[in-house]
Amino acid sequence: MLETPEELASLQALLDESFAFAGPHMAEIVTVERRVSAEELCARLTGMRLLAVATVTADGRPLVGPLDGYFIHGSFYFSSGPQSVKMRHLAARPQVSALHMPGEEFSVAVHGDAELFDVLDPARPELRQAMLEHYLPKDGPEFQEWLDGSGAIGARIGARRIYTFHLE
Repeated sequence: MLETPEELASLQALLDESFAFAGPHMAEIVTVERRVSAEELCARLTGMRLLAVATVTADGRPLVGPLDGYFIHGSFYFSSGPQSVKMRHLAARPQVSALHMPGEEFSVAVHGDAELFDVLDPARPELRQAMLEHYLPKDGPEFQEWLDGSGAIGARIGARRIYTFHLE
């Protein structure tokens, strides 16, 4: 868990605010005891987590697809190639939603705007480092060579709402 006490407090405030805006149907299903705290969320979301990421087409249609996600300092990050449909959508329209749902017992949904950056930007090392930690043990140094030459674009979701759910 990389989050500072300040980041945890900010994330908890966002989680609380998000549920305050939940509709009656969601509030009936996602009761207080079924919500996940900021600290528990950060503990659950270590390493790579598969995300279903939704962007918006030029004519307003949603488009969803899977991407490797990383929860770092209380935010979801992901990357793709600069010519990917997702990154072209986000460059033009930054509105994004993402869902991590490994099963019916746990989910986290985030809605916000994507902040794009070069994965190799030394001022933004967090995503590249997370990717290396996940893929180097599996794929060896070839992964780093590929990543460093890929031109990958990173995205951080600046969340406006985050909804969690867990069932014991």
